[in-house]
Amino acid sequence: MAKSHKPVVWFPFAAGGTVIAFCIPVIVLLTFLAALGHVPAGLSYDKMHSFAVSVLGKLIIFGVVALSLWSSAHRLRCTCYDFGLRADTLAAAVLYVAAIIGSVASAVFLLRI
Repeated sequence: MAKSHKPVVWFPFAAGGTVIAFCIPVIVLLTFLAALGHVPAGLSYDKMHSFAVSVLGKLIIFGVVALSLWSSAHRLRCTCYDFGLRADTLAAAVLYVAAIIGSVASAVFLLRI
């Protein structure tokens, strides 16, 4: 039986979907509360900055951003196909390159903090 490379591609997609399902609603809620002026004490600027400066914090933030971008790129690829865009190779190339560029940009930004 021939080996497939699909698990390599599907792992970031599945992990990104899990990250989106569990983390993004919390991030949206906390952003909404911060916009209303109700910032919990544990989420002050100083504490969040110290988290983002640490190596573990950078890895977590990068993981959330990169996996979310990969999952969203795959979802958009499937949506383009469902809407009748049959140039799947072009759509995949554009979307996955955008996800890679976004991941590299987030890594560069995090390294500059």
